[in-house]
Amino acid sequence: MRAKRPIIAGLLSGLTLYGGYPAVTLYRLQAAVHDGNASALSELIDWPAVRQGVKEDLCDLVLDEPNDPAKKNELAPFGASFVRGIAGASVDRAVTAEALAGMGHPVEPGHGDAQIDWAFFSGPLRFNVHVSVAGITDPVRAELALVGWRWQVVRVWIPPALLIENRLRV
Repeated sequence: MRAKRPIIAGLLSGLTLYGGYPAVTLYRLQAAVHDGNASALSELIDWPAVRQGVKEDLCDLVLDEPNDPAKKNELAPFGASFVRGIAGASVDRAVTAEALAGMGHPVEPGHGDAQIDWAFFSGPLRFNVHVSVAGITDPVRAELALVGWRWQVVRVWIPPALLIENRLRV
């Protein structure tokens, strides 16, 4: 029985470290945004993956409309590709470590203040976070993935209100 105690203690310690590691990453992320540390943000966020997700969300917001077979639009594919190109270029310029670092101190008090509503594991290598932002009803959702030996933000879902109000300057 005594031989099992170190094994059980080791397993419990490992599970505690594994369970707390995303929280440490979120703390580091919050500190990097607050301090305006773009290099730390570059380590904590997979920027190409996040930009791709924002592009998809933006295009979905602009292009999604009910499919009505009675309304046949021959220019729809061209318009969709045009919007994707414009949105892609705008997102590439706006969604960067430097831009996020510059958002560390909101210009207007009460706007941009954020707090974590809840966070949970969605799988052994995935961790989801819902963040409420002052003035916006829907939360910003983020997904972290265990990449190598560190947690990284790989996807962010921005509420349409933030995109429509042009708060990201996209």
